Amino acid sequence: MKFIDLFAGIGGFRLGMERAGHECIAFCEIDKYARRSYKAIHDTEGEVEMHDITTVSDEFIRGIGHTDIICGGFPCQAFSIAGKRRGFQDTRGTLFFEIMRFASILRPRYLFLENVKGLLNHENGDTFETILRALDECGYDVEWQVCNSKYFGVPQNRERVFIIGHLRGERTRKVFPFRGESECTNQEQPKINILGTTLQTEAKGTNSRHWVYDTAGLMSCLDATMYKQPKQIAIPVLTPDRIEKRQNGRRFKEDGEEMFTLTSQDRHGVIIQKPRGYNLGGEHEISPTVSSNSWQENNLLKVKEATIGDSVNISHPTSKTRRGRVGKQLANTLLTGEEQAVVSTDFRIRKLTPLECWRLQGFPDWAFYKAAKVNSNSQLYKQAGNSVTVNVIEEIAKRL
Repeated sequence: MKFIDLFAGIGGFRLGMERAGHECIAFCEIDKYARRSYKAIHDTEGEVEMHDITTVSDEFIRGIGHTDIICGGFPCQAFSIAGKRRGFQDTRGTLFFEIMRFASILRPRYLFLENVKGLLNHENGDTFETILRALDECGYDVEWQVCNSKYFGVPQNRERVFIIGHLRGERTRKVFPFRGESECTNQEQPKINILGTTLQTEAKGTNSRHWVYDTAGLMSCLDATMYKQPKQIAIPVLTPDRIEKRQNGRRFKEDGEEMFTLTSQDRHGVIIQKPRGYNLGGEHEISPTVSSNSWQENNLLKVKEATIGDSVNISHPTSKTRRGRVGKQLANTLLTGEEQAVVSTDFRIRKLTPLECWRLQGFPDWAFYKAAKVNSNSQLYKQAGNSVTVNVIEEIAKRL
């Protein structure tokens, strides 16, 4: 079926829809940097291209011609718990009605929409009721379901509500409910999940002692060189360079838990954990930032002049007074709102690279590398956080 990609971003909807066999005929995206990535990744030649959806005239929309599906992850900041939740008082919230304008003119068989889970309870449900009423008045019967990306092949805890509108009178089939593969039990044997390497480059044929393993899977067999480089596991951490940052009250995940939900503002990372007694070769608890250009580009946080075993108040890491650091065998006075830590060689933290963030949204590496040629790292981080998870879109698209 033919579809239109509204609020297209970098094309997460499009990639999932195309994997399911559908064809894109038009797209709309206001952000020029996102459009650069979109057009670098996808072949848009001959397609209708739109920028600011509010400036697209009704006459222009009619000129698009027949379409079977309108897709749109309409801006979620107005409804997200991470924002001020102003809903339709926020101009971004009113953009939902631009989708309804397209639908009233083109009359596609399906509407395929996405937003944050918080849309369901925003203003005690009044906002979602307004959306359902608008869809009903436009002639669409509606079904919806909350899907979590972690059940669709990516290790990210990302809950989003997906809405399917069925044009009344058309012989469309029901899509929901359905479950992701990993929500179901199966008899498959656990796999060895290798998340990456601690080397500066992921060279082909890298020695396995540098690999970092997923705690949810198996490790490779032990070898005679274990004493040189013990096995390592990765634990998700939210925004390494903002130590006060929390998501749903948490900064770290337990072993084996999925990565925090990607956003366009946060810079996610991982702790690389080694067995006790292994020396990382440095005096700092937190490692330099990892970027696509250099492992030494920036330092996240330096616990200055602290030695192994010192107690550090992370809220004041550079202070030499009791408010910041005291010597071994002592801890700082515990105060509300301040975080304590002991300088240790057991952990180091690094940010996720932009490539890893794109992988968490289900994008293939080739798509990232095309986008990386036309955009900066800061834009690539933002674009991953704003995108939909391709795997989820694909599974839903197969049922249309």
